[in-house]
Amino acid sequence: MTTISRRLVVAGLSGLGACMSAGAGTASAAAAGDPFDFSQSLDGWETVAGDWAIEEVAEASRKGRALVQRATANEFNVIVAPGGPYGNVVVSVRFRPMAGREDASGGIVFRFTDGRYYLVRANALEDNFRLYYYDGRRYMITTATITAPALGQWHRLQISANGNRIQGWLNDRVLIDQRDDRFAAGRVGLWTKADSITAFDDLTILTLDD
Repeated sequence: MTTISRRLVVAGLSGLGACMSAGAGTASAAAAGDPFDFSQSLDGWETVAGDWAIEEVAEASRKGRALVQRATANEFNVIVAPGGPYGNVVVSVRFRPMAGREDASGGIVFRFTDGRYYLVRANALEDNFRLYYYDGRRYMITTATITAPALGQWHRLQISANGNRIQGWLNDRVLIDQRDDRFAAGRVGLWTKADSITAFDDLTILTLDD
């Protein structure tokens, strides 16, 4: 199994973003490696739970528009992007926790199949960064202690799933490096919990299987 270093993944995505800035894909049909364009429609996206819509958000990179989740009564809110399934993949997204009393989180769902998935998430109300799996219920795999990401500011989440090795970054710091064999492949999505109102921007999916 090939392993990838923190420097390789972060540098690769930084370079990828620069290369794609002149010709990004749309929100409905981004090619692997292209950032989804949230100034476009959400055709092809699958809402599992939540109230997801494209809105104007300060400092969003695509014409000032981002994907926002506003439902506050669900346990979890999930939307799945077009494309996939993916086995080995690097996923990066910017998220902005905008409001929430019980929770103010944002997460990346990956290897999503039939409602089962892995999740890496950060929460502006908690000093932890966590990896979970969900199979009808949510189970924590590992956690890292952090300074909670600030409410009302943009932050970057990133995951790498390469074979059974799962790595997670918050604001370009690798904080999770874990082995887990439960799910081998699936789609990619975004996640919030409870009353989180959260914006997402610059979702990029880079496959490692080619």
